[in-house]
Formats: sequence, structure tokens, C-alpha cells
Amino acid sequence: MTETQIPLTGRTLIVGSSGVGKTSLTARTLTNWLEYGRTQETVVFEFGPELGRTDRVVGRRLCRFVEIPDQVWIDPVEANAPRSQGSETADVLKLARENAERANRRFNDAPSDPAAVFVNDATIGFQHEAGDLDKFIEYCSQADCVVVNAYEGDEFGSDDPVSRREQTVLRRLRSWTDRTIELS
Repeated sequence: MTETQIPLTGRTLIVGSSGVGKTSLTARTLTNWLEYGRTQETVVFEFGPELGRTDRVVGRRLCRFVEIPDQVWIDPVEANAPRSQGSETADVLKLARENAERANRRFNDAPSDPAAVFVNDATIGFQHEAGDLDKFIEYCSQADCVVVNAYEGDEFGSDDPVSRREQTVLRRLRSWTDRTIELS
């Protein structure tokens, strides 16, 4: 499936490691959706932290790729990058819990009847068990178009509580969506 073939109906999950274009593909799909003029019925959950690394910035927000009109509901989470910022397991879990709690508040504040939901870096809000994945799925399921991107890889590790939870969340998202696009 190429980037121009992402349907504007149903549920799409875009996965891949860092820097493969998940956010830019989500932004291009959002742009296509906005061309239909349904901005007031559009919700954007922005969970992606932007983290400077020595050679690049890891994670980008959708607004770096697309101008999001004022009519679109968006309330970005000031998210942590738990595995990059935490030095010990307790620190990593604390940062992940903060992200989950912030994400949960966004679900409570979002408009009740979206036609489209776009989500950048979805697993950030669910790397801790405090993240309400059921509520997120229930919320998104009412929309005609859902496009979710999420990190999938082992660049940040794979055998720690945050990574294990992230893998569980990804399995659930894969089973819930209609299609998965894997970028490499």
C-alpha cells in the first residue's frame, strides 16, 4: 500500500522504527482528509515528544508537516520520552505514567462525536498501565476515519516494562484496526 492509497475510511495503523516517515505519512493523510472541508469534525491526538539526539531529532509533531486549521480539535500532550529520559526503571515508569495520565485527560476533553481521528505516536499514552487503551479505542471507534501511527522496533530496548507494555498495546491496535502499514 503506498502513501496515496491510505483510505479515508476505516482504521489504519502505521508502524515502524524511528525516522521512517510515520508522522509525515499521517500528516499527508490528514491533509487529504482536510481537503474535504470537515475540519470541525476532526480530532488530533498529539502524543509525540520531540527529543534531540546527537545526530537528529527523534519524533516530530504533526504540525511540522501540515498546517492544522484552528477548527480542528488538537490539544498536544507535553510528552516525555521515558526510555530516553529515565535513567532507572523507576524513573522510566514514572515518566510513562505521567504520559498516560496526560493522555487520559485528552480523551475526556475531546469532542464527543468525531468524524476523523488522527493520532501521532499513539503508544506514548499507553506505555504505562494507567493509560486507558479501552477508552481510547472506544472513542476512536465512533469515527469514520482513524489514522494512528506508533513506534515499533527495538531501538529503545525490548525487555523493560515500558517496552513490554508498548508491544502489548501494539498487538491490540493491530487487531483493532482494519489495516496496518509497516514502514522501514
